[in-house]
Amino acid sequence: MSEPVRLAKRVSALARCPRSEAEQYIKGGWVRVDGVVVEDPALAVRDETVELDPAARLDAIEPATVLLHRPADLDAGRDPGAVAALVRPETRWPDDPSGVRLLQRHFHRLTPLVPLDAEATGLVVLTQDGRVWRRLTEDVEAIEQEFVVEVVGEIAPYGLARLKHGLHYRGRALPACKVSWQNEVRLRFALKGVQPGQLRDVCRQVGLEVVAIRRLRIGRVSLAKMPVGAWRYLPAGERF
Repeated sequence: MSEPVRLAKRVSALARCPRSEAEQYIKGGWVRVDGVVVEDPALAVRDETVELDPAARLDAIEPATVLLHRPADLDAGRDPGAVAALVRPETRWPDDPSGVRLLQRHFHRLTPLVPLDAEATGLVVLTQDGRVWRRLTEDVEAIEQEFVVEVVGEIAPYGLARLKHGLHYRGRALPACKVSWQNEVRLRFALKGVQPGQLRDVCRQVGLEVVAIRRLRIGRVSLAKMPVGAWRYLPAGERF
């Protein structure tokens, strides 16, 4: 049995490349050890079979941002780990159009942003990227979000107009927003600066009780046809 060596050293010899490039290949998910992808350059190997993917490229490894269709009854504000735990290799949307290669490092330190009410479903963003974090925290008040709200009850006279402008929440006058009937039981809201509990409260103010809330869009990024519980990557060219 041979002496153990770092995987990066073995790949460097295999690919006849500098150690720094070997580490980049490994971190990029291009190296298999006994048929299993390994992303740790420091892994000690002896006589295992080490293979470098023929398609390997020395691309920069960017931090990941993922878009999750979150089910109800998960509160990202109180338990961020419960939301991040839904992002697993097996729950990736099979129709993910991003083209981003799946890496195990993408599942580490994912921070949920723009939280949903616990009973709501829909689009949630989780990121490792400081640029996305700043955009969705520092600028979130200026980003329009879109929701479908299922309701029951009889809307008060001029209720739709009041939902668009003229209501208060937690003692603060709410800015004008877009509201329309999607069908007989669903309202579509497009608004900025939405607060936890706001949609349920404003509906109650016009005589409606909320049955379900689903977030469809944050800025220009939409849920599209992604099923509940699935996630996809945010590709480099897609912006909020």
